[in-house]
Amino acid sequence: MSAADFAIAAPPDRREQVLRWRRRSRLIRALRLALPGMIGLILAGLAAAVAYNALTAEPIQPRESAGPIRLVNPRFVGRDEKGRAFVITAESATRDPKDYQRVMLDRPALMVDEQGPDAIRLVANAGVYHEGTFKLDLHGGVRLVSSKAAFDTATTLFDTKTGEVVGSGPIQGSGSLGEINAKSYAVYGKGERMIFKGGVHTRLDGK
Repeated sequence: MSAADFAIAAPPDRREQVLRWRRRSRLIRALRLALPGMIGLILAGLAAAVAYNALTAEPIQPRESAGPIRLVNPRFVGRDEKGRAFVITAESATRDPKDYQRVMLDRPALMVDEQGPDAIRLVANAGVYHEGTFKLDLHGGVRLVSSKAAFDTATTLFDTKTGEVVGSGPIQGSGSLGEINAKSYAVYGKGERMIFKGGVHTRLDGK
């Protein structure tokens, strides 16, 4: 084997290696300085966007209630100044969203002194109970039935404090003495006194 068969490797160029190492060092140093700055810019941009949206966004309007408060088969119980118990029932009751003390009733019924000798029952197609004044306003097909008479009228107002019943007509009904027509009526006391006004016409039954 001759000397020509052997290749002698040249020694590495150490100067080139030093240059590459210096370039990498400068790049790493630059990245270390640039990356925190970029992160700061991103955070500042996010903060600016949040502040801009908070200042320009329209205020969120509170959601309205899905609907007024409604009760099914409500029952109101109380006593008037004379100690008579009364019960107000209805198929449904809905509070007026514009006046919380107004309770609108569907098919209301009122029973006064149910266990007493002078019980009074009032029914109607609709009604409104005013919690502020303790009055029940009935209208539409109002019918009053007591131990002494039965009457049909357009509207009736019952005062749950005094126990008085006032109705406006036309009023048609019958009592122990016969038929009565009038424009208004009122029930006082414990139901023993009834007063009719306005074009009163009666037809007495003979005994």
